[in-house]
Amino acid sequence: MAESNTVARPYTKAAFEHALAKNTLDQWSEMLATTSVVAQDPTMRQVLGNPAQTSEQKAEVMIDVCQEQMTAETKNFISLLAENQRLALLPEISAQFEQLKASQQKSVDINVTTAFDLGEQQQQKLTQALSTKLGCEVSLTSEVDKSIIGGVIVRTDDLVIDGSIRARLAKLAEALSA
Repeated sequence: MAESNTVARPYTKAAFEHALAKNTLDQWSEMLATTSVVAQDPTMRQVLGNPAQTSEQKAEVMIDVCQEQMTAETKNFISLLAENQRLALLPEISAQFEQLKASQQKSVDINVTTAFDLGEQQQQKLTQALSTKLGCEVSLTSEVDKSIIGGVIVRTDDLVIDGSIRARLAKLAEALSA
């Protein structure tokens, strides 16, 4: 069976191109995020997986639950997904949409893990350095993990930079045992 990301890609691309043309990226992003969360709810998964329900009924349920986020265009999108039995792909479609949106807006979300809490000034310097290195706007979130001993681990969707003491010690131990 095809991978969900492969099956979701044409729907994501169509939604993204439409939202970009209509200048409604943020509204589509919100709608997809909301419907993604709703589609992952165990009760909703049962409803969407019920073979006794027609495609129209499944679409109506999803639209009714997410009414506040829906426009006529997004309702049509949900109906199309239901008709093609693809409502379960909403989480993947949402994730892919966010990647396309970030690429379009030249922004990236980065998670930084450090052994100690970063001060505001350190976060600003790190954000500025990463923005320069990556050539885009950086949104930084940080977390503390004392088990890395020192250094920093930088994570984004497709990049991990592990500059932690723990990783260096692991490499040293591997070299010594070889």
